[in-house]
Amino acid sequence: MSRKVIDASQLAQMFIQGGANLTKHAKVVDALNVFPVPDGDTGTNMNLTITSGVKEVRQAPVQKVSTVAQAFSKGLLMGARGNSGVILSQLFRGFAKGVEGKSSIDGKELAAAFELGVTTAYKAVMKPVEGTILTVAKDSAKAAGKFAKKSDDALAMMESVLTEAKASLKRTPDLLPVLKEVGVVDSGGQGLVYIYEGFLAVLKGETIVSQEVETPSMEDLVKIEHHNAQSMLATEDIEFGYCTEVMVKFDEEKLKASPFSENDFRKELDQLGDSLLVVSDEDLLKVHIHAESPGEILNCAQRYGNLINIKIENMREQHTHLLDETKAAYGEDTTTETPKEKSEYGVVTVSMGEGIEELFKGLGATVVIPGGQTMNPSTEDIVTAIHKTNAHKVVVLPNNGNIIMAAEQAAQVADAEVIVVPSKTVPQGLAALLAFNPLTSLENNSSTMKDAMSNVKTGQVTYAVRDTNMDGIEIKKDDFMGISEKTIISSGPALVEVTKKLLENMLDEGSEILTIIWGEGTTEETVAEITSYVAENFEEIEVEIHEGKQPLYSFIFSVE
Repeated sequence: MSRKVIDASQLAQMFIQGGANLTKHAKVVDALNVFPVPDGDTGTNMNLTITSGVKEVRQAPVQKVSTVAQAFSKGLLMGARGNSGVILSQLFRGFAKGVEGKSSIDGKELAAAFELGVTTAYKAVMKPVEGTILTVAKDSAKAAGKFAKKSDDALAMMESVLTEAKASLKRTPDLLPVLKEVGVVDSGGQGLVYIYEGFLAVLKGETIVSQEVETPSMEDLVKIEHHNAQSMLATEDIEFGYCTEVMVKFDEEKLKASPFSENDFRKELDQLGDSLLVVSDEDLLKVHIHAESPGEILNCAQRYGNLINIKIENMREQHTHLLDETKAAYGEDTTTETPKEKSEYGVVTVSMGEGIEELFKGLGATVVIPGGQTMNPSTEDIVTAIHKTNAHKVVVLPNNGNIIMAAEQAAQVADAEVIVVPSKTVPQGLAALLAFNPLTSLENNSSTMKDAMSNVKTGQVTYAVRDTNMDGIEIKKDDFMGISEKTIISSGPALVEVTKKLLENMLDEGSEILTIIWGEGTTEETVAEITSYVAENFEEIEVEIHEGKQPLYSFIFSVE
């Protein structure tokens, strides 16, 4: 079997099927999480990220490979969640650049796009770690580059990419010792393999999840065109004023005089307007286009048959009504309003639990995004929060290592001057916010807030989601675990005993302040018992207690 070329429709289906296959296996990817804590979110994050990309593909006009790839890239960028989601978005950002301007691609061009994707992703990661999704993407792209020297067949190329991706995935435990210790392959790399399986299925003419690959109707596409695109324009900016739709029933006699080629017809109409959609089968031709001379469109279409359905709308007049309706729907006054004056500084922080949210707001956070373990906010969520601050300068505190890359991506696209202070825990975020000074520059704040973070030790008590053995400690499913930074210190069925062992490890002669943040399911009696233990055994340490109401974590400790 051979398939030399991939056109726009096929690439769209590759993205859709790749997303469907990842969705199907998202829980499998989650289960590969190395750390046995309840945050197995690589599969969830990658799935939510690619779902955002697929949504954009479904809404985009299927005209060129470049158009489809750009839509996918845009959706991934704004929907990216977690480090795995951000890396995925960067892989296909580079891929989109690799097919820029192309109507279709062969195997060699597909290989070049994969290679550019890898280059883009590696540039986006400050400290790339081998044995991860990056390695699987890199190895498979290299295999594609080698294969391209002997063949330009797109199907055979994708087979070589998937074969090497699977082989690379099997090698990830040899590159990342923690994977070998736990006995798993890299979760992000496994997610990428599932996506590539979906790509190959399309080129083979197979369907992984049939309900996931339905193409939007012409009506859906037109609706999206009008309500998403037009609302972003000023009426005077509309270049082609008439939305023209026509349906043609093919006529055999006319086709003898003017043989129909969908590709040639599309090229012809492309010169007469924009937002072009052409769909045809054996009997019918459907056209949607924004044009300045609708009559020309009808004349072109009539060469191939009889016009059976025509709709022409004046978009300039329609657009004015649309803007008024939009304002009315959102309760906006149609008269001109003076926008609120922007403040100099805003602070965006991520938090899990009502009590922790109140702590951040009490220290001056402008906007708090709900999120953390198992619920990483997307790039778009963070961009929205940045804009919500209505500030010229914005500081973002992710408070989770898996949110930092999405925050940095948001900082690049947001309409403000933004810095990300890379806090990996709630205690780090609180310490950084305490050091924030609204009277100094972003650069100075970045430096002082990072210094403040470095003086804080974080401890957490949660439960194990599976049996495993890590850091020399045997861990049983549902047991409590005491974690200092990233090291598991204690584990067992008794919350108080596990917590005491953790604190014994964290507290030393240099410790001055212990902040205890207790979460959902933890009783006041347990908190009192832990507080008494600290008072009896570490007399010089000052203790602060807050009810964080955070899920999943019985305790979060900050030691200064």
